[in-house]
Amino acid sequence: MREFTLAARYEVPANGNLTDLIHRNATQYPEVAVLARKMAGIWQDVTAAAFLAEVRAAAKGLIALGVAPGDRVGVMSCTRYEWTLLDFAIWSAGAVSVPIYETSSAEQVQWVLADSGAVACVVERAAHESAVEAVRESLPCLKQTWQIDAGAVETLLSVGRDVCDTAVDERTATTLPNSPATIVYTSGTTGRPKGCLLTHRAFLAECGNIVERMRPLFETGESSLLLFLPLAHIFARMVEVVCTMAPIKLGHVGDVKRLTDELAAFQPTLLLGVPRVFEKIYNFAREQAQAGGKGKIFDQAADAATEYSRALDTETGPNLSLNLRHKVFDRLVYRKLRAALGGRATHAISGGAPLGERLGHFYRGIGFTVLEGYGLTESCAATAFNPWDRTKIGTVGQPLPGSVVRIADDGEVLLHGEHLFSGYWNNEEATAAALAQGWFHTGDIGALDENGYLTITGRKKEIIVTAGGKNVAPSVIEDRIRAHTLVAECMVVGDNRPFIGALVTLDREFLSRWAERHGKPADTPVGQLRNDPELLAEIQRAVDDGNAAVSHAEAVKKFRILDTQFTQESGYLTPSLKLRRHTVVKDFSDEISAIYT
Repeated sequence: MREFTLAARYEVPANGNLTDLIHRNATQYPEVAVLARKMAGIWQDVTAAAFLAEVRAAAKGLIALGVAPGDRVGVMSCTRYEWTLLDFAIWSAGAVSVPIYETSSAEQVQWVLADSGAVACVVERAAHESAVEAVRESLPCLKQTWQIDAGAVETLLSVGRDVCDTAVDERTATTLPNSPATIVYTSGTTGRPKGCLLTHRAFLAECGNIVERMRPLFETGESSLLLFLPLAHIFARMVEVVCTMAPIKLGHVGDVKRLTDELAAFQPTLLLGVPRVFEKIYNFAREQAQAGGKGKIFDQAADAATEYSRALDTETGPNLSLNLRHKVFDRLVYRKLRAALGGRATHAISGGAPLGERLGHFYRGIGFTVLEGYGLTESCAATAFNPWDRTKIGTVGQPLPGSVVRIADDGEVLLHGEHLFSGYWNNEEATAAALAQGWFHTGDIGALDENGYLTITGRKKEIIVTAGGKNVAPSVIEDRIRAHTLVAECMVVGDNRPFIGALVTLDREFLSRWAERHGKPADTPVGQLRNDPELLAEIQRAVDDGNAAVSHAEAVKKFRILDTQFTQESGYLTPSLKLRRHTVVKDFSDEISAIYT
């Protein structure tokens, strides 16, 4: 199939904008908790009426401090309640929010604030303020900076007390569907990040159709979601708006190290994550079982869960024997895993990278369905997703209702719909290229099945062409290899080379445990282990598993373990955890050459 569309389930109001959502919630569900915030170590509910009042009070503060309609306001913070509060306050003041990753360097901060022409910036802590101040002289438009930890919200509430309600009403009344809502800068795997201009219409069309298609997961007064992904990423921002539109209770966790404890305390019904999170949960559970002498039981339970999930997709379903095994392992293993996820969560939404069939079937088999989707910043996050009632594991689902997915002659995925961005800020040339002939050209390669389910097989720019002329999409095998407990990152190489190779980095946490189990000091440096025969054999097993998913010509023939980590700080990962391949190739050219000697 070359093109597929679904009828829209939601219509964007003619004069609507995102602030309408919080007004509607306060009117229809005034006493319903639509958010929760951690205060003095305790989760405290925030009702719809209370949230609207605080948003409007903060918006008055922005107006009092000179933020004009259409002005851009930067937000640099971890995921926390104040992020969502400020987002809606900025929109209520008629302004445009510009997210900045909390991990950004001063140079990256300078580019986003300068290119967007931000007149103000809210930062979380002193280190962020220092990063802004370090480049302040090159930011002629920036007039003010406020720090959350130093009382930014309190300042806004205080200075806005003398601003009348009609001032906010006038701002929201003139904000229309096609008004800019945010400028989100792409991660920038190559070159400078581009600012994607997303309108109120894009968010409303995106989130309205998601809520209507997935309504059983969004029960007002019952459902809840704990958000721990960075709100600087469009995926988390989309979910922020989805929760507000439903509405369901939204909580924030800024430090993923606290996630396990917060899941137990908050007990969400729905989770949001990226594949690496779900890989980590699986690997940690398996490692714990092995450490406790129950590794064999865990592996048997995992196999049973996967087999059970696959059987659900057959006409006959699981047989009697499999049902009995599944019930036994539910008591022994699955319940504990669900408890670690808070105990109430039945579904998760995954995006950002391929999840893979193995993990997809495992999680559904334990009673926790991960709904995989696909999207980009330019598509306001999800442009395709698996519906709750018709999940097809291994795909990224059907198109967002009201949108169209087309597969070009060269396999590129093309998109059309109200949820798409308006263009790249200050970059008409890039906009014209991306939106050629009325379609957004994603740069991804994919295919549609007979029911309109989309499968993504790689990126056009990342296709490797070997010396023998074989085209190889690296993501499939990389994802399989990366699923191994010991593997932190894997990058396939082989452009103009005789065969496919791979660079592998190790997960330091799991490496120390592996070392102890194999009679080596837990703190043995990677440099001393990278040529260890037992470790090489373990990584070879991961590579063999990856090779099982591809043809012989696409398989990894040799690999090198690196004595380093691919991180944001080292410059090898973007803030959204994508590999900066060109940088890796440049900096590790000797390691790559060693593969072929």
